[in-house]
Amino acid sequence: MRTAFIETLCRLAGQDERIWLLCGDLGYSVLEPFVQAFPQRFVNAGVAEQNMIGIAAGLALCGKVVFTYSIANFGTLRCLEQIRNDVCYHRANVKIVAVGGGVAYGAQGYTHFAVEDLAVMRALPHMTVVAPGDPIEARLATEAIAWHDGPCYLRLGKAGEPAVYAEEPRFRLGQAIWVREGDDVTLVSTGAILSRVVEAARWLEAQGISAGVLSIPTVHPLDQSALQAAAARAALLCVIEEHHAVGGLGDAVARALAHGPPTILHFVSLDSASLVAGGAVGCQKYLLDQAGFSPRALGESVLRALPAKEGRLACAGR
Repeated sequence: MRTAFIETLCRLAGQDERIWLLCGDLGYSVLEPFVQAFPQRFVNAGVAEQNMIGIAAGLALCGKVVFTYSIANFGTLRCLEQIRNDVCYHRANVKIVAVGGGVAYGAQGYTHFAVEDLAVMRALPHMTVVAPGDPIEARLATEAIAWHDGPCYLRLGKAGEPAVYAEEPRFRLGQAIWVREGDDVTLVSTGAILSRVVEAARWLEAQGISAGVLSIPTVHPLDQSALQAAAARAALLCVIEEHHAVGGLGDAVARALAHGPPTILHFVSLDSASLVAGGAVGCQKYLLDQAGFSPRALGESVLRALPAKEGRLACAGR
């Protein structure tokens, strides 16, 4: 996803001289194409994320389109007050790009986890929150937020995420994307775990369960109409996110469907308290597998939550 982002940003910067890039002393081997092509529009603010956001807000209020780039936890939580006061309150045209959402930097330990970021960012005024599911969505999301006037948060994976789409999907901010159709259950996903969710749907299909996958690249504002259509179609909606349960996609989906017809919901998310208490350290694959995010574990979780054919009203969660 990082490569898709920087390639797209370089192309856009060649078309629009308002585009700037700021980083917090990282991104080596990723950001060089932009630095070499547009050195006058690049600022390395150093390990000073609060200052980076302040500079970005100032440039944006002078008419620039400013992208900031940092590891997800540092670029959101360390400088949260500046994001709220300087960027959001002024509707400054700043695009906060976070690399390594979830547990992508798990080898560095839980100080580098970003499992609360979606909750925090979607609570801020005027903030559009985007978490693409694969490199294709990442490229399209970068284009979309560049032309969107206002604060945006773009949550990327780290590296090596497989492309899910055989053909480029139609991408609009605020709209969900159907990856595959299914009538028994719809797996609702956001962010870089999309490929795992698609594999889980294939595993369910092998068990005789018709599983659809609905990708939610825009977490806020949410595509309520797509969710309502999915709820009307399937017996179960399973929300899967590489994020803490509180304030994430699951909460947003539940709120969106609360005033509609009864819907059976199942939630699969990370338990950040357990991750921290256990001193979890390891690569992203290891940590996700341990947390029950392997495709088979996801599929088995869905099977346990599926209602009987005659149906029942319930809400299963984990």
